Amino acid sequence: MTATHSLGWIGMGRMGFPMAERLLKAGHKVAIWNRTRAKAEPLAANGGRIADRLDELAACDIVFSMVSTGNDLEQIYFGPNGLLAGSGRRPKILVDCSSIGVDESEAIASRLKEIGCAFVRAPVSGNGKCVKAGKLSSVVSGPKDAFETIAPYLKVIAASGISYVGEGELARICKIAHNVMLGVVFQNLLEITILAQKAGVPRHAFLDFMNASVMGSVFTKYKSNALVNLDWTTTFTAPLLRKDLDLGLQAARELGVAMPITATAREALQAHIGAAYLQGDPAGYLAKDFATLLESVARNAGMTLAPENVPTPTGLETEG
Repeated sequence: MTATHSLGWIGMGRMGFPMAERLLKAGHKVAIWNRTRAKAEPLAANGGRIADRLDELAACDIVFSMVSTGNDLEQIYFGPNGLLAGSGRRPKILVDCSSIGVDESEAIASRLKEIGCAFVRAPVSGNGKCVKAGKLSSVVSGPKDAFETIAPYLKVIAASGISYVGEGELARICKIAHNVMLGVVFQNLLEITILAQKAGVPRHAFLDFMNASVMGSVFTKYKSNALVNLDWTTTFTAPLLRKDLDLGLQAARELGVAMPITATAREALQAHIGAAYLQGDPAGYLAKDFATLLESVARNAGMTLAPENVPTPTGLETEG
């Protein structure tokens, strides 16, 4: 695909790296900045131009970002050494793929409007493996004309599909709702898996049945290997999931929506995070994948888990 706009990318975490990599592999020239330069340097082999300073990306037409928090995004845009700190050129469109709160996003959008930058909110669904397998999706809101401009590039990243839902912060609401469902569904999946195991059903056999049924999904399938073999390789952490459940409950309070199931799932997650301090290395344990929640559910059932060592497909075969 031939690029018609100059592109910039900010953020080389578990998601940002493979997302930017897809643009490069599709033939686009991308200027890349990351706080730790070494994390971005491998993409130079794919044609990425590694920037030493954020303001080097200000000359790009479109700049994507994928960071952890709203505060991170604010500093990257408006901080003393941020993208927009200088008085020179500005990107025409800023596209943020992060998961941040509605209030944070609104404040950032207001500041960007004052300086004439269009702001597209494009949070994504999936993890790094989904990106590589071409199964990432995105929900988008913001100015319609800006969306239409960035859509060809976003489709490269979110190959499974992009959904435009309207103006303003509507994509943030959709992403928060999405991650609330993730937390609730996953908590229930863990509970029924332990229920079946305590009755004598191996985890791999139960999850195989669930994934083949109408209740199975892409999500339950790709998390099954972790649950069967206790593979806690990080895709998403429990503290980040707690942040998203808190955002969902905050939105529910503001909009007057009762969400008792979400509140219960949030408390189960908090109990898991609290129990991590009994592990002796809470920071290390909580940096593992949120699938470690299975251990808390098992412990509450009086069980100690062991890997079943059964090869379990995830359905996320990487694209060639």
